[in-house]
Amino acid sequence: MCALLAAVAASDVFAVYVGIRTCAGVDGGEGFAFASEEHLSEIDRLFQVSDQLHAVALLACAAVFITWFHRARRAAGAQAPGRFGKGPGWSIGAWFLPFACLWLPYRIAVDMWSEGLRQSPAGAGGNGSFLPVNLWWGSFVGSVLLQQYATLRYRSAADLDALLDAVTLGMTADALNIAAAAAAAHFAIRLTHMQARRP
Repeated sequence: MCALLAAVAASDVFAVYVGIRTCAGVDGGEGFAFASEEHLSEIDRLFQVSDQLHAVALLACAAVFITWFHRARRAAGAQAPGRFGKGPGWSIGAWFLPFACLWLPYRIAVDMWSEGLRQSPAGAGGNGSFLPVNLWWGSFVGSVLLQQYATLRYRSAADLDALLDAVTLGMTADALNIAAAAAAAHFAIRLTHMQARRP
């Protein structure tokens, strides 16, 4: 799973590179921006490659991560029967519900983290902070929403300035997603470690 999260982050690094190439190929002066047709065609091709790489890495990572998430929820439920309001099936289904997918997986993750902290031997769960969960979910949801907005701006850009603004937003979303991948790996490793070391 960590290797696939790294692959997603690598695809985001490539997307940031393409964004930098886009901005570097624009000549600006006196409030006027210009880019050659050849440069714009090359950038469009690179963005298509970037989107394909990201889609493949993301789909593979999502399948493995949701599988791990479900197993972690089942393990947490086995350690503490009756402490969870929803069954383990929600750890899969919650990701596919419109709008609810922005909140339900986080609530499940918080419940698992809480149980992991409660069950861990003294010192194994760290200082009891929820920062790993919050950092992962905040950066993940933030990157998804910002990327959707950047994509809409990119597709509706009527001039080069609007296109560059959309590219800048996209690079910000990509950087946020790199942070989300690292935070997801940290969260998963910590939670697995806490569950494995339960008394």
